[in-house]
Amino acid sequence: MLIYKILRGPEWDALRSQGETPGAPVDIADGYVHFSTAEQARETAAKHFAGADGLMLAALETDRMGDALKWEPSRGGALFPHYYGPLTLAHVVWAQPLPLGPDGHVFPDGFS
Repeated sequence: MLIYKILRGPEWDALRSQGETPGAPVDIADGYVHFSTAEQARETAAKHFAGADGLMLAALETDRMGDALKWEPSRGGALFPHYYGPLTLAHVVWAQPLPLGPDGHVFPDGFS
């Protein structure tokens, strides 16, 4: 199963250059890396990244993440994937720009 992480440009650059990252400031403060399912990603973009440009959408395979991946209640009681460890480039299946359009972020073609 794929889960998704929206990364700001500097976060994506750090992941690519260092091979891993503890995540965004909110991830570091909470003690885990926040992810979204395909069904949750658009709302996450609208709520936490409204108006932000220069973003990357990374898809990660849950089978590569082991026991450090936990499904925990969050927004509205829905279960969200949280990863208790550093995000590594080895987890990433693909990444694509998440540009800002006139009506919000434009997700890649075929994104559910």
